[in-house]
Amino acid sequence: MSYSGECACGSVRLKVSGDPLGTRQCWCRQCQKIAAGGPTHNAIFKAEDVEITGVLAENGWTAASGNTLTFHFCPSCGTQVFGQSSARMHLKTVRFGMLGADSGLAPQMIIWTDDAPAWAQFDPALERWPQQPPAPPPADAD
Repeated sequence: MSYSGECACGSVRLKVSGDPLGTRQCWCRQCQKIAAGGPTHNAIFKAEDVEITGVLAENGWTAASGNTLTFHFCPSCGTQVFGQSSARMHLKTVRFGMLGADSGLAPQMIIWTDDAPAWAQFDPALERWPQQPPAPPPADAD
């Protein structure tokens, strides 16, 4: 499978040449801040499968785990492109909004529900984690 997309202004483009290792909706406080109060929606890909063209800006913070989480975004329009943990540099967590509308991706689980506001609603069909779940299993080597 392949995926592609661009930021709101078209300055940053993305191509992904593999399937996601997992998809998640994240309610951690940092994600709420970068997503205007709601969760982020993310697809986790092997870093080598993700090709990005255009200039990115980045910012980071120290997570509860002690790892540095860095988010990358278009400096012109602010579109979130991907996030990456210092503990998992082999993975890129691509924001759904960066992918084409026809990507067909949907969250498989909801994480950091302990940080969600009281008004948040969770799909009862999805697996839920009160905080950080284990990393997705590695993809089979082809």
